[in-house]
Amino acid sequence: MRFSPLFAGLPARTLEGISPRSVWKRLAKVAGYAALRLVGNVFRPIRNAEDLHGKVWLYVVSQNNYEALHFLSEALPGAVLVAGQSKQIGRYNQQVNRLSLRRKLLYYGQFPGVLLDLWKMEGQLAWRFFDLIFNAIGYYEVYCRALRHYQPRAVVFANDHNDDARALLLACRAEGVPTAYVQHASVSTSFPPLGFDLSLLEGQDALDKYRQCGPVQGQVALVGMPKADAFLSQKNENLQVQCVGVATNLLDETPAIMEAVDYLLREFPTLTFTFRPHPGDPRDFALLRQQHPTLRFSDARQESVFEFLRQQDALVAADTSTHLEATLLNVASIYYRFGTHTGTDDYYGYVAHGLVPRAHTLAALGTLLRNYQQHKPLHLYQQAAYYNATLGTAEEGHSQQRAVRLLREWLGETF
Repeated sequence: MRFSPLFAGLPARTLEGISPRSVWKRLAKVAGYAALRLVGNVFRPIRNAEDLHGKVWLYVVSQNNYEALHFLSEALPGAVLVAGQSKQIGRYNQQVNRLSLRRKLLYYGQFPGVLLDLWKMEGQLAWRFFDLIFNAIGYYEVYCRALRHYQPRAVVFANDHNDDARALLLACRAEGVPTAYVQHASVSTSFPPLGFDLSLLEGQDALDKYRQCGPVQGQVALVGMPKADAFLSQKNENLQVQCVGVATNLLDETPAIMEAVDYLLREFPTLTFTFRPHPGDPRDFALLRQQHPTLRFSDARQESVFEFLRQQDALVAADTSTHLEATLLNVASIYYRFGTHTGTDDYYGYVAHGLVPRAHTLAALGTLLRNYQQHKPLHLYQQAAYYNATLGTAEEGHSQQRAVRLLREWLGETF
């Protein structure tokens, strides 16, 4: 994914936060990573609360991953949540066990050769993203060692494309450790091919997209969205829109966000608006607070997406799986792009498949919102059946039980 045209074509501001354009800044980033992570990990002790030997590992790389898998830690005997030594898991940092990365430093002699080989394969992109290549070195080797040491029964993933998750998947294949995957958010056709022994996907949309990514390996089952189970019985039944959420992501441009919020609060003075930036967004949006005292804020690091959506009647957002989660709760969702970048236009295909309507302009956004303000349909959630396999069936709201049952059966067959 790092060498795809989609990634290289991200907006300059977004890409700057991932891999700086300046060579000197990339070198400084590499030096900081080496000092704080590689050397720092050597002197940072690991004291796990749980024994990892012979257990089912639930491997997480983010707060969203944790929320997607934590139900399995109680439902599967011998399941433990694990993450890399210094991985940031948001508000759950203290609730996961850690895999030591101290020996990662020993494998950096490979870096020049890896960079050269990738240069031959990918050309200038290898040099442009040498800092990301540097970060990925050593994960595979330390994870192979960890698997040999702890001999886990299986590893369950919620991410299939981050460098550390990919490294652990490859290490599992090399060491003969069975792997399973529980989809944690909507996927796109830019993802790697599905390559787990068992994949539990949310719905037909995900399977159709993975088939476009490449050959699908292993068993596949459609289980719905486990993390939504507790909220599907709390669908929004308001016939009029009174509270509106505005969710933004790292690709959204600050001036366009400011313009849209200004417009919405000016045009709809009687509505209550809540602004929710992506949990990884470093922008503080202090000016929004100053200019709009009535604007509410949702901290994505502290409040889950469903907790946020329960308080909304409508949602305005661009490329985010929050559209799907909103629709599942019968919250009227509108696709509106904050800015002119088109590289990820309708990234998840929500507009193309009729899940949500699109507003190309602020005037069109206002028109859609006024229509919902007067009358919001009661059965919007039915449009999400393509994305959530259990919606409208006897197993709606029971995706966790379905996932646990399939995982138990698979573990029994595997051993």
